[in-house]
Amino acid sequence: MKQELKVYTDGSCHTQLLLGAWVAILLINEDKIILSGLENNTSHNRMELLAVIKALAHLKRLKHLPARVVVYSDSQYVVRLPERMKKLEDQKFRTRAGNEIQNADLVMNFRESIAGLPVEFIKVKAHQKNGDLLNREADVMVRKMLRKEIERRHE
Repeated sequence: MKQELKVYTDGSCHTQLLLGAWVAILLINEDKIILSGLENNTSHNRMELLAVIKALAHLKRLKHLPARVVVYSDSQYVVRLPERMKKLEDQKFRTRAGNEIQNADLVMNFRESIAGLPVEFIKVKAHQKNGDLLNREADVMVRKMLRKEIERRHE
């Protein structure tokens, strides 16, 4: 297995329908693996988190983990989450007012997903036609999935 493995993720949500989609593109050796899914009652941030969680869960099932995993995401929320994790843990995933933080279930799952993996997160610009091809591919796929599901539901 390569020393570095690349993962491109994206998530999107139709805010009125609360319908979301996520995509993760993994480059493992010479293979390109695409994971994707649809979710109900969701948000943009949940879909962005779920794409990373699903990708890392897939990696953990491999027999030999890479020396380094680089996750490319256009989500500031996802990219900054690892650096905020200690504070969130100290606060027991609660706000100052004592309420559970938004997406606490996925944030805790995210924490478990990155545990034991040498993961680096890189923020990429969203929706760039001349940007990274795989980031663009993930973006196009997730939007197409959403459109297709919305059309299916309105038939």
